[in-house]
Amino acid sequence: MGTMSRKRSFILASAILGGCSVVAVTLVALRSEPARRTVPTRIPFVTTTTVAAGKGAIPVYGAGTVRPRAEVDVTAEVAGRVVWVASDFQSGGRVHAGQPLFRIDDSDYQNKVEQARASVASQEVELLRVAAEAQIARDQYEQFKRLETSGEWAENPAPLASWEPQLEAARAALARDRALLQEAELALARTEVRAPFDAAVLEEFVDVGQYVMSAHSVGRLYATDAVEIVAPLADASAALIPGLWTLSAGNASRRVPARVIADFGDDRFAWDGYVDRAKAALDKETRTIEVVVRVPDPFTGGAHLPLGTQGTNYGSTPLLVGKFVEVLIDGRAPGPYFRVRRAALRTGNELWVVHNDTVSIIPVRVLQRSDDEVFLTGALEAGQSVIIGGIQVAVEGMPVRTSTEGEP
Repeated sequence: MGTMSRKRSFILASAILGGCSVVAVTLVALRSEPARRTVPTRIPFVTTTTVAAGKGAIPVYGAGTVRPRAEVDVTAEVAGRVVWVASDFQSGGRVHAGQPLFRIDDSDYQNKVEQARASVASQEVELLRVAAEAQIARDQYEQFKRLETSGEWAENPAPLASWEPQLEAARAALARDRALLQEAELALARTEVRAPFDAAVLEEFVDVGQYVMSAHSVGRLYATDAVEIVAPLADASAALIPGLWTLSAGNASRRVPARVIADFGDDRFAWDGYVDRAKAALDKETRTIEVVVRVPDPFTGGAHLPLGTQGTNYGSTPLLVGKFVEVLIDGRAPGPYFRVRRAALRTGNELWVVHNDTVSIIPVRVLQRSDDEVFLTGALEAGQSVIIGGIQVAVEGMPVRTSTEGEP
């Protein structure tokens, strides 16, 4: 019994194993083919732009704050009580050259002028009297000289005998009183304070009834005929300005054109100007060359139009003192050069040029930079593709895949 039972168990186990094998073989035979997956390439994908050949002068970019060409304190030159103030003489007002700004009570100064005139008149009479006395003395001397036969008379009389010292003293006294009269008239004229040039009133602090002291500032004016912008430039940028070191302040015969650009609201406006001069020393902190750009007629002149428009008049937008502006100067063209997107310039002044899907590293010399472009020279050709994105590191001969973004 035991033996038969073991045989049946062995046969049953064998049957189960065989059935499982058949099922496994059948499942393997009937299974579907797995999907094939492509192994991704390890060649990086980069974005490129195109090198463009430069034409004409290279622009020189700068920036600075508008400042007045001239700025002066308004001071009273004589003391007194203010009796009148011009309506234009207030913060934000505009005044013209020679226009009265305020007046001081001139009563005392009128009296001093009259007194000085009386003194002059009195001294003029005194001079006439002394001159007459001197003439009488000389005539008497000549008469006595002719009557005297002893020959003891001197050829020339003593100075006191001819009244020469008295005459000189009378003349000096008259000159003194005339000088005092001029001084009194000048003080009287200074009771009316006038604008030294066409100006805008930056600030004022004077009113009718106020007593002002001599040399006490009562306001501040700045000239409106022109404003200036000091643009700090690196020496490489300043070197592109033609004849920079031969320019002299205020010399209109040689001017390097420039344009000043500023934002007002949602629009951009431009004014025509010129490079007036350059400071003769580097800035101690930034080690830059400070180039002074002058803009004539900042209130009424210049091109007060938003950039990119033609013939649309947006009114007389002033170029205000204290405004931060951009400056665009007409530089010179040093020879053949290229333009490229600024993103293409790499650390160490080099470009990554793509040719036949491989990278070449080309060193360049940067002539000028703007927010969007770089002007440079080097072993380049117009139309070449340069990398502006996609990789952070490149080596010579590295393969890449490209997508051109377009010309700058």
